[in-house]
Amino acid sequence: MNAFPFPVLRGAPTPQRTAAAAAAGFSVIAAFQASLALGAPFGEAAFGGSSSGKLPPGLRAASAVSMVVWLLAALTVLARGRPGPVPAGRALRWGVRGLIVLLAAGTLLNAASSSPWERFFWAPLALVLLLLCLRLDRHRGAHGNADGPAA
Repeated sequence: MNAFPFPVLRGAPTPQRTAAAAAAGFSVIAAFQASLALGAPFGEAAFGGSSSGKLPPGLRAASAVSMVVWLLAALTVLARGRPGPVPAGRALRWGVRGLIVLLAAGTLLNAASSSPWERFFWAPLALVLLLLCLRLDRHRGAHGNADGPAA
């Protein structure tokens, strides 16, 4: 019997669950960037906290580009986490590795930011996403290699 009021997950997390969790995190970041691009007054929580309220037009454009990048990140991890052989498996693996580098830099930069939002929210989120992507990168395909079936 479970003494906790919530279900306990048993066994190792599957690549699908890992990918879904990472994609959810990337989607949160994309939604935040979309809100900034559309003029939401959250400037203190982005770009080092250099702008209060709405971002200036240049940073709003940067947020729009950032939103696209994070949506592509979500699609990349979802495709990488699919069961069985994955078309373009090698490209997806390198995409996840690119995200690992981006998230490692993001974790460090957010942790060093003067913005409390970046230090206490975005840095931990980037760290969690980094760990999820590292786990996804270590996943082996259905045929024993990391990129799916042998060519």
